Amino acid sequence: MFKRADGDARRPVTIHVEGQAVTAREGDTVSAALLASGLDVRRSTAVSGARRLPYCMMGVCFDCLVTIDGVGNRQGCLVPVADGMQIEIQKGKREIGK
Repeated sequence: MFKRADGDARRPVTIHVEGQAVTAREGDTVSAALLASGLDVRRSTAVSGARRLPYCMMGVCFDCLVTIDGVGNRQGCLVPVADGMQIEIQKGKREIGK
């Protein structure tokens, strides 16, 4: 799927996706880290349940919604990774305040 460029010397950080440790690179967004992880991580839409992957990578399309450290409806393409970050793939709609 996606592959990191050879010689990427950025510092590695560990994030947790659905409870699984994943190595990301300092400066990655959550969406970039998920795409590079090789995991089948796809959110599903609230109405039809259609599966989505990050698309525009600039905050326009909302296909990258994830829950980050317990806060839902976050656009993964706009949030930089942080060591120890907990990420859940959003499945359907989120309740307000969650």
